[in-house]
Parts: sequence; structure tokens; C-alpha cells
Amino acid sequence: MKTCVSTYSFARLIDEGGMDHFAVLDKIREMNIPAAELVLDDTPPGGGSPRDFACRLAEHARKIGLEVPIYTTGANFCRPDVEAEIRRVEKHIDIAAEAGIPLLRHDVVHDFSADYTGLRVFEAILPTVSTAIREVADYAQKKGVVTCSENHGRLVQDSDRMLALFNAVNHPNYRYLCDIGNFGGVDEDCAVAVSKLLPLISHVHAKDSFVRSGMLPNPGRGWFVSRAGNYRRPTIFGQGDQPAYQCLKIIYESGYRGYVSLEFEGMEDNLLAISISMENLNRYLAQIMG
Repeated sequence: MKTCVSTYSFARLIDEGGMDHFAVLDKIREMNIPAAELVLDDTPPGGGSPRDFACRLAEHARKIGLEVPIYTTGANFCRPDVEAEIRRVEKHIDIAAEAGIPLLRHDVVHDFSADYTGLRVFEAILPTVSTAIREVADYAQKKGVVTCSENHGRLVQDSDRMLALFNAVNHPNYRYLCDIGNFGGVDEDCAVAVSKLLPLISHVHAKDSFVRSGMLPNPGRGWFVSRAGNYRRPTIFGQGDQPAYQCLKIIYESGYRGYVSLEFEGMEDNLLAISISMENLNRYLAQIMG
């Protein structure tokens, strides 16, 4: 397996003006990380064209010796104007194709949108959401780009719901981005959940969190509440309570040999946390791969 880091890991530095995306790529290269996952939306910093911004980033990454294996963007197919959302995601597929990035990750849903009036359960939205994703995957296949979604967004985050979604989409160009920590957000054992989805994996996110019981008082700032009311705080990879090593081991033993992106979103100092996280990730993978 090969290491990578998501530009989202530097989000606080970018938001606070400490670095722009190009400086982030330079820092990734300086840290001897071989690849970068580009996380982009519809509005590039300073305005301009999303297509131009993404292509310039990809060109800069390759110029300094970084691989760019995946392009990550958002989506929400649980909305009345689902056709408009399909067209919007297809524009990002066009960008990935032009930038020479072979894999595009899009969300499934964020949650029910404010104006969603249907039955608010997963089974009710599955037909509409899966139809939209299949259309997107088919469009991407013609552009030479593979699409994927991760266990993200609470509504479609559980392993069984992910499996139901992939069975409903049923398209050879649609795959799974396995975030080994996100299952904790819906109170699943991460290693058990990951094991259910092994054959579908096209990319991996390495993430870790502290976990505390919902029977305890709220620990305070930096902690999030899971769907069942437990507490989680993202932290340095390898220092939290998630079965990170175990998840990576079963993924490797399943035959996966692709990229593993560090996705840090904790409250610790950005650069120090990314450095320690990468040390732990590299050490884990060296031990697992022998």
C-alpha cells in the first residue's frame, strides 16, 4: 500500500491564511509524502474557474514530484433538484479527467435537506440516490474516471447501508472509499464494519479518534456526538481509540495495494499532528507489509 495525505488535513492552516493550496503541496513534498489527495469545491479561493484551479494544482503537484491519485468533492443527492446536483458533480468529473486524476470521490448525502418532504429513513431515499449515483458513474466511465463514495454523512454511513447502496447502484465504475474511522460516527466497530466492504475498496482514509461513552458528561470543546450519543474527538493517527492498525491489516490481507490517505481533522497543531500521524502510518504499513 502507498501513502498519501489529503489536503483537507491542512484545512485549518488554509482557512486561517497560513498556507494556500500550492504551499500545502510544497509542504507535502517537503514532508516526503509521495502523493496528495486534492479536496476541492465549487468556489476556488480568490474566485476563478474550479477547472483552472484544479488543473493548476495537479500540474504543480506533478512538477514537484507528487502523485495525485484522487480528487475529492462534495455532493448531496437527497434533494428535490437532484438532476441539477448530478450535472454539478459531472462538471467535477470533467475537471478530474482534464487534470488526469483517475479517481473521484463524491458524497452521497449530507443529511436530509431542509426542504426534503419525503419519508426520512434510509430505505425511502435509496432508489432516488442510487439512480443518481449510477448516472454519475456511467458518465464518469466515458471520461475515464472511476467514482467512489465513503462511509460519511450519518445517513449513509453504516456498513450495511453502504452495502445496500452499492448493490442498488450496481455499476462497475462505482467503488468505495474506505474511511477506517468514520464508522465510529454511527457507533459501529470500525474493524468489523471495514471487513464487510473489503471487495469494494478503491481508496483508503487513515483517521483516528478518541471515544468516550455517552453515559459520561460532555468532555467539552473539540468533541462531537455520534448518532447514538457517544463522544468522539478526531486526533493524531495512531494515538486514538479506533482499531487503526487492525483495519489497515485486514485491508492489506484482502489484497488491496492502493493508496492510503491520511485525513487529519483534530484540534492539535496541524503540522505537528500530520508529521506524527505520517510517522505512525508509515510504521504501521511497514509492519503490516513486512
